[in-house]
Amino acid sequence: MIEFAGDGQPPDSCKPWVERGGRAVPVCYIFGSGEYGAQWPRMGLDDLVIAADGGYAQLEGRGVSPHLLVGDFDSLGYVPDHPRIVRHPVVKDDTDTALAIREGWARGLREFHIYGGMGGRLDHTLANLQLLVGLSQQGGAGFLVGEREVATALTAGALRFPAGYQGTLSVFAAGGPAEGVTLTGLRYPLREGRLTGGVPLGVSNAFLGGPATVAVAAGTVLVLWLPHPELPLPERRLAGQ
Repeated sequence: MIEFAGDGQPPDSCKPWVERGGRAVPVCYIFGSGEYGAQWPRMGLDDLVIAADGGYAQLEGRGVSPHLLVGDFDSLGYVPDHPRIVRHPVVKDDTDTALAIREGWARGLREFHIYGGMGGRLDHTLANLQLLVGLSQQGGAGFLVGEREVATALTAGALRFPAGYQGTLSVFAAGGPAEGVTLTGLRYPLREGRLTGGVPLGVSNAFLGGPATVAVAAGTVLVLWLPHPELPLPERRLAGQ
């Protein structure tokens, strides 16, 4: 598991972003160099925007200036003229997206919306899905928004989708068996089921148009569904909330 948590004290270079208006920045938006669809976030003044290497070109093309640039810049091909850059060598253990998450985590953020993290190389897409699992298992939340799919990981909790979602939804065990999996409001409901990494029981379910819920009592699941730019992302509730 990739550990994002440090000693709880952000480094000096992080301190200007730790708090705004006396509260933690609510959402960290990370932009990578993968595929982009029609879904573009409505970023608030209190949100933190990080460009991970080639994601800078996407933001620049939309007239958005990120708060921070992170990466080795091999995908972008040059180092931009920007006042806040965290540059890393090309030979390193972490991906640029993972490094961007670390920067956001060090600043106190716990919810991450990642754009441009799917498509292209399959290994990078899988790596980003693993990052979602790592975030979830350490108490954070991540959404990976692609051109054709949105993904998140859920550990011991529930996702509540509002009415209006259509198309497929798939649920997979991640990092071990997932126990007590309950699916409601979907074409194929499930109550207190068990998912494992060796059997794709949860693939190709479907929304029915009304509210839907994915819940897991123990373990972690990856959940993937079709993008709906006009609808909010599902509400996440942890066990006991």
